[in-house]
Amino acid sequence: MKLILLGAPGAGKGTVSKLLTALDGSVQISTGDILRGAVKDGTELGKKAQAFMKAGDLVPDDLIMGIMEERLQQPDCANGFLLDGFPRTIPQAEALEVLLDRLNIKLDAVVDLDVPREVLLDRLTTRRTCSNSDCQEIYNIKSKPPKVEGVCDKCGSPVIQRDDETEEAISKRLDTYNEKTAPLASFYEKQGKLMKVNSTSSDAVVAAIKQKLGM
Repeated sequence: MKLILLGAPGAGKGTVSKLLTALDGSVQISTGDILRGAVKDGTELGKKAQAFMKAGDLVPDDLIMGIMEERLQQPDCANGFLLDGFPRTIPQAEALEVLLDRLNIKLDAVVDLDVPREVLLDRLTTRRTCSNSDCQEIYNIKSKPPKVEGVCDKCGSPVIQRDDETEEAISKRLDTYNEKTAPLASFYEKQGKLMKVNSTSSDAVVAAIKQKLGM
């Protein structure tokens, strides 16, 4: 399957991606992962991106698109891919259209995970992350707490609340999402590619996508 997953922070894109990749071997691709991968591999584009990241600046769209082009042509994308949290803006979506046309790749659908704001706030303020950068296992103090409070089940490192997951920071992130990324839904709706799923259950979202794709 070849999908774009839209949805605010905390909508469940990561969880849904994991469930979907287990179905047919598609790979989950997020901009953060491909940028880190390109930097780690020391590619020419990765080195350029690293300079922006070190300066604390946003990586320009043309660089991100170049790295995305490299990523989509890697062998593991042959079975399909899930773009998680990308594109984020209309210009990125337009550039992605040009790129996919050039690579002769056709999207199956753009899935918009529509989750109420109060649910997003609750999910994100109760989220905790392993502080070990090689692990980064995610917990939730309500629905998936670590077995020992404050300690990662997987590696034993401290489990923390990230600075960007306080209520004030999350409200700001959701406002930014609504302003910059939410308009993508109407962009893809006009093209007849949008599939909106109103559900807080990841299993229900996956079932709806399977039905849509006839799986």
